[in-house]
Amino acid sequence: MSSTPESQPDQSQSVILKPNIRLPVLVYVIGLAMLPLPLHPWATIVVCGFAVFLLVQAYLLRLELTDKDLVIWRVDEEIRRFPFANWLAWRMFLPEIPGILFFREVKSPHLLPILFDPVMLVEQLRLRVGTLEVPKESD
Repeated sequence: MSSTPESQPDQSQSVILKPNIRLPVLVYVIGLAMLPLPLHPWATIVVCGFAVFLLVQAYLLRLELTDKDLVIWRVDEEIRRFPFANWLAWRMFLPEIPGILFFREVKSPHLLPILFDPVMLVEQLRLRVGTLEVPKESD
């Protein structure tokens, strides 16, 4: 069975990922779970404050994947561009939570909390830089 070009994903199109609030909500719930601890007001305030920060970032930041770059936008302002040509490797840690995207460029490594649709992110990264994915270690 042959596949037509229309049925294959198009790598040349730019994709902007939708926000995903699972990580901020999870961090907030962890903060609330700290209420019974002896340091309950401070631990809860710090962790829940961080969760609110992540929630705001989820709505302000956008991740765009072009055919050549991973671009981070804050509202309508481009704040960082990571050319795929400089990438050495990438991996998702704890994608089911969602967790963290790790990628290494020629000059430095980067860790990004997943505040976006993790399924679409992995799909688009595999389409654009799939050969650089570091496989998950089996136990």
